[in-house]
Amino acid sequence: MTSHPPVCDYEGSSYQASFWERGGRQYEDCAEAVALKRLLPKSGRLLLELGAGAGRNTLRYAGFERVVLLDYSRTQLQQARERLGEGERYVFVAADIYRLPFVDGLFDAATMIRTLHHMADAPAALRQVRAVLEPGAAFILEYANKRNLKAILRYLLRRQAWSPYGREPVEFAKLNFNFHPRAIRAWLNGLAFRTEKALSVSTFRVGILKRTVPTGILVGMDSLLQWTGGVLPLSPSVFLRARAVGENPPAAAPGAFFKCPACGSAPLEQKKDALACPGCKQKWGIKDGIYDFKEPL
Repeated sequence: MTSHPPVCDYEGSSYQASFWERGGRQYEDCAEAVALKRLLPKSGRLLLELGAGAGRNTLRYAGFERVVLLDYSRTQLQQARERLGEGERYVFVAADIYRLPFVDGLFDAATMIRTLHHMADAPAALRQVRAVLEPGAAFILEYANKRNLKAILRYLLRRQAWSPYGREPVEFAKLNFNFHPRAIRAWLNGLAFRTEKALSVSTFRVGILKRTVPTGILVGMDSLLQWTGGVLPLSPSVFLRARAVGENPPAAAPGAFFKCPACGSAPLEQKKDALACPGCKQKWGIKDGIYDFKEPL
């Protein structure tokens, strides 16, 4: 692994419109909504949405008092802000998941949906997530399942070189990775997470089915099969809920929030349109309602 892995940047992308709104992904979106409803705590104080993009899932976190939307792309966050509006309930943060700009033990919940598959060093990303969660916090993780039924069939028919059974990640396109369920669980266990529940999602992600079977029927069938995620997940996508166990790190002190992603110093000092680090003296911009930790000013 490198000291700082490459980052997938959706800056300037029309991903929300081209992939979700016009890309024929209604079935996947609805199936994911069912999984989130089953796994999310009913209420909470502060949720971190990692890889929030344009805010596709954010309204589904209605039980939380505040939601922090984090994405590496400023333009994705601008779209999310336009979608959700201004106000104190949402905090928009442009930052690198490998260098989260939050004090330890800050959040009582976090989600990472359709994001881990872009992580060249998934354990390093998950380590960062664990550090910002308080004891007992819930973590909802979605990952691309390497051991899915399509991959198994392609491998058996010799139409695919890589084995779906090996635990190592497979990069099927640049910065797009599939993971083995056992590898994911091992990483989480090693980082003081306890996996509570897993769901198979988007089992019927097949073009001909989505074109010929009504979306409501596909979603209903998907909902009935989601329980198989805890036994033998064969779907291309797996959702799971893990719990942060142990007492380290403890919950953050009242009022603590941002830390410097460069040196780790906290708290940061509020300046006009910027946050200043008392340690390394770097400044991080605030523009159009977005806290920008991608590059210092």
